[in-house]
Amino acid sequence: MKKIITTLLITSLSAFSINIGEIPPIATIDKENGGRIDGTAFSSKMIKDKVYVMFYVDPDEKDTNNDFSEALKAKNYSHDKFGSIAVINLKATWLPNFVLENILKSKQEEYPDTIYVKDKIKYLVQGWNLADDSSDILLFNKKGELIYSYAGKMDSTEIEKALKLIDENL
Repeated sequence: MKKIITTLLITSLSAFSINIGEIPPIATIDKENGGRIDGTAFSSKMIKDKVYVMFYVDPDEKDTNNDFSEALKAKNYSHDKFGSIAVINLKATWLPNFVLENILKSKQEEYPDTIYVKDKIKYLVQGWNLADDSSDILLFNKKGELIYSYAGKMDSTEIEKALKLIDENL
């Protein structure tokens, strides 16, 4: 029964995509589908009132956009105005979930201001048409509207473009 409900949910969401200038369809990841590292649900409704960067990452691609991560750290944005979310696509790797969950718990301790989320069923791949088995970067303004989206390795031009958009929207 759970599989049928999950399949119906994903199928109903797959008609949606996330477009620049729009607030994405509400996505909630919880319980057996994943959720935040502390066990609570994650809802995209919280993406507002700050500029947010969301990394949606296949664990096998975790280092793909380290240059962008380092550039964000160097900017040292105020946590009052800027937030970060890392959603890990657990279904995109052969690594066992319990191993990844332990790694994520230590990451959460190391970076307490980042919201870490587990996606066990490729929920956002289906619901928001994100790239699978990749590293997706999404930027949202304070209204929750998507202002930038990139899948794959960002080159220096893309990094500069993303940082400029963050600066303009803070």
